[in-house]
Amino acid sequence: MRAGLFLHAFDMRAPMKAKDTFGNYGGCFAAETLIAPLQELEAAWLDARQDPEFQAELDHLLTNYVGRPTPLYHCRRLSEEIGLDLWLKREDLLHTGAHKINNTIGQALLARRMGKNQIIAETGAGQHGVATATAAALLGMECVVYMGEVDAKRQRPNVERMQLLGARVELVHSGQRTLKDAVNEALRSWVNAPTTCHYILGSVLGPHPFPSMIADFHQVIGQEARQQILDHTNRLPDIAVACVGGGSNAIGLFRGFLEDPAVRLVGVEAGGTGP
Repeated sequence: MRAGLFLHAFDMRAPMKAKDTFGNYGGCFAAETLIAPLQELEAAWLDARQDPEFQAELDHLLTNYVGRPTPLYHCRRLSEEIGLDLWLKREDLLHTGAHKINNTIGQALLARRMGKNQIIAETGAGQHGVATATAAALLGMECVVYMGEVDAKRQRPNVERMQLLGARVELVHSGQRTLKDAVNEALRSWVNAPTTCHYILGSVLGPHPFPSMIADFHQVIGQEARQQILDHTNRLPDIAVACVGGGSNAIGLFRGFLEDPAVRLVGVEAGGTGP
């Protein structure tokens, strides 16, 4: 998905029951057996967004467990080399080593709020799986992570990290044995036990409310970055650049600058040379 789509699609706030489309680009396309769990999730998320106690607990964990706010670092020598001021938002310094935990902590708290006792997730490179296993371990919840067999061989250290955190890693042997197939297996698992488990999706995709909700949990990246650059330079940046894979990092950064038309938002996506 290209970055330009994020800027329109993920600003939507209307409940699914009131408007069955998601921005200009789609809607809630899901198996009939998942409609009720999705509606339950949407209701819990919209309620939690307005609950000061939920927000206070989330903020407490993000600060004292996850490690927010992350620093905005001025790359002085590289800036001199390329002839512009370059600043890096250091999400890699968070607990588990990536931004993914912003969302997994939030969704795990929602799952507990809904009375779920099991967490399921998919993972590709393993970062989302590790972050999910970490959140589940923190809250004392059972965790199952689906991972393609090919990805598991490439990312063996992350498989071991998930297992050390108490998660059960289910290898997927169907299809191309990568992320897409892991998503399919996680969805099948959720269909079979929607009343007892919650599926923590890690990217801004899938049926509503996942894209809006995940963007909500990651917008802290952009909010911090906006205030930090103002504190350091007394001005907004000319360009905000983010990598685009599943989209969670990009929309998290872009959310902080959507109301600033002078800031150019750029998403960088791998092209590759494979078939």
